[in-house]
Amino acid sequence: MSIIKRVRDITVATLNERLENAEDPVKLIDQFLWSTREEIIGAERLYQQYSAHGNNLKIQWLQAEQQKEKREQQALTALKAGEEHMARIALHDKAASEERAVQYRELYEQSRQSITDLEEQLRELRSEYQAVYDKREYYAARMESLRLQQRLNARYAGNGLGGPQSGQQPAGMFRRLEDRISDMELEAKSLRDLRRAGQEFIVEAGGALQSVIEREMEQLKRKLQQEGWKSQ
Repeated sequence: MSIIKRVRDITVATLNERLENAEDPVKLIDQFLWSTREEIIGAERLYQQYSAHGNNLKIQWLQAEQQKEKREQQALTALKAGEEHMARIALHDKAASEERAVQYRELYEQSRQSITDLEEQLRELRSEYQAVYDKREYYAARMESLRLQQRLNARYAGNGLGGPQSGQQPAGMFRRLEDRISDMELEAKSLRDLRRAGQEFIVEAGGALQSVIEREMEQLKRKLQQEGWKSQ
């Protein structure tokens, strides 16, 4: 396991521990994502440098290989011309080029191994970033659902406990309006009945008074007749 991998494991473990006690887990995850993104950027920059360095090592290696083959051909040409001294010089340069080719090839292979390891670490970082980002979106959605549910609960609680008029349900408002109108109708009916009763009393009172007057008229007529008065 690489050092970076061990560090990432420690970081993720710390994140899990902190998430358990976090009041705002989305904010904590955002901090982790930002840190991971910075690591990815740094790793990508290092990868580019490693790739450029590896390409340079490969060029040096292939140039040394070409130089080795060229010196070998020169040594053959010198031998054919009977110039053994020049052939030995060419073979000496060939050996130096061969040694240099081996050295650069080893450096290039080491570089390629480092690049492969870095590519794997980049894949892990990107995969981890995407996984945490997806979780972040999910938890952000859950937090928003919870926030809206709390607002909805507060709204219903306000209505149920006599909250502000603007937050009351239409059914409750219409029930109160119905009760008020019913009270007004009952009051109007009571007044109408009272007026009707008064009119009936007046009619009845008028009839009773007329009867009294008629009786008194009859009494007066009888009295006058007793005194000798004759009706016309």
